[in-house]
Amino acid sequence: MVRNILIVEDEKDLHEYLKQFLSENQFLVHSAYDGIQALNALKKTKVDLVLLDLGLPNMGGESVCKEIKANYPDLRVVILSARNDTLDIVKGLNLGADDYVTKPFELEELLARINARLRNHPSAEVKKRVANLELDQETYEVRRDGKLIQLTPREYKLLEYLITHKGKVVTREMILNNIWYTSPDIETRSVDVYIGYLRKKVDSGFPQKLIHSVRGFGYIIKE
Repeated sequence: MVRNILIVEDEKDLHEYLKQFLSENQFLVHSAYDGIQALNALKKTKVDLVLLDLGLPNMGGESVCKEIKANYPDLRVVILSARNDTLDIVKGLNLGADDYVTKPFELEELLARINARLRNHPSAEVKKRVANLELDQETYEVRRDGKLIQLTPREYKLLEYLITHKGKVVTREMILNNIWYTSPDIETRSVDVYIGYLRKKVDSGFPQKLIHSVRGFGYIIKE
């Protein structure tokens, strides 16, 4: 199966070098030279992995990584950066990146890391399920027991985030950072409000409740 990779790198010589190398190794390569281009590309093209430089014009790589993980939580991200301090690496991985490669690097090592990330995390299924609740990531439809549930975009993203972490407790802070990441003034009570909206739409009328509160921590969705 041919894998799609998006290179997000503003240094043109390196960009072309990577593009040629990956193309020769049977990848279908897409290009972006700044953060805005990268996010626009992801709206138009489904890719399996993003090679992301941190020092980007218009929108920094850290912000791009956060937005990718908020909107495409299953998409693999490998950071490329000249910042090789341990704290920088830890910070990059804490953004949600799946790997961190420091410049300069050997192409064969980069290829091995890319293959490892793709091998350990095959392309995610389009449909995600919890019990009789189904979320379709292509049509953005949500159904429970076959019945269509109308959600706002924010409610959909929140439900998608919960299902992606099915069976795991997610804190209010985690939800804020991944759903309201562009609005630092939003308070944690907003999470409670939207969880309430979701419960009314997803659990109301069903004997089995899927969305649960974990006192003192946050929320969990489970069968």
